[in-house]
Amino acid sequence: MKKLTLILALFCFSASIAQTTNQCGILVPPSSLKSSFLDVYEAKRVVETVLDSINWKQNFYLQEQNGINNAYATVIRGQRFIIYDNNFLSNLDEFAGTRWASISVLAHEMGHHYFNHVLDRGGSTPERELEADYFSGYVMAKLGSSLNQATVAIQKISSPQASSTHPGKADRVTAIQRGWNYARGLNTPSNSGVRNPAPQPQKNPPPTANETGWITLSQYGNTDMIVYLSDDGRTYAPARIKTTQPFTFRYEIYNYGWMRFVDDPRALTYKLMHGKNYSIIWNQRTNNWTVVQVK
Repeated sequence: MKKLTLILALFCFSASIAQTTNQCGILVPPSSLKSSFLDVYEAKRVVETVLDSINWKQNFYLQEQNGINNAYATVIRGQRFIIYDNNFLSNLDEFAGTRWASISVLAHEMGHHYFNHVLDRGGSTPERELEADYFSGYVMAKLGSSLNQATVAIQKISSPQASSTHPGKADRVTAIQRGWNYARGLNTPSNSGVRNPAPQPQKNPPPTANETGWITLSQYGNTDMIVYLSDDGRTYAPARIKTTQPFTFRYEIYNYGWMRFVDDPRALTYKLMHGKNYSIIWNQRTNNWTVVQVK
């Protein structure tokens, strides 16, 4: 497969470590001897918390790459990634004085994957960055941050001036505020003069069971269950199906996807279609779990 690498970044790469700003005019936080953001496992826990807050299936991999002073969403050889600099996030938290700063950065990059910004060669645009900012604000509110905590990273390091790829600080703060207000059920004044970066209603986070293109999977049992989901039928990712609420997700490559109860190519595989609801139930005849479509 031809290698495709498409980068949509909240922060562009630094031209030089000696610079105090990178090529997008983003301030690179000063180095700190204190490391508060530990490793890829902690980043994974942050991502899982965000996923749980909006009931969304992870459709990307995390990869740590120190020394890039950046965090970005990308596609490499057909696989989605969020690549981040562990030291950069730790320095950002210390510079901003709160752990919410690094969480908002990861949420922003997740927004690029949520809205499928990485599936073409368009790269970063002000509109896409604002949409990811909106998503970040929405998630931060769901996680319990204050509005100040949701915007602290952008307030600290974003450039006041817009560029061809990134909006200016004021517009980015406004986008985050809109997402945060939407999650809290607050109305944003229509005469604010700022273009609303919110997606169309069917894409507003979180998705609902009635949206076309989304799948809900419910589990009827006594404990939560781990299943394995795939977009392409080759690579499977674990997903936790809770007994207390339906699991809502969407396959990104086709209008259907695959599910297994175990991550084994020999296991029975179920094909799930967009716009359908499914239930996991215990089949007494076969003495195994099975998947049935809910009419």
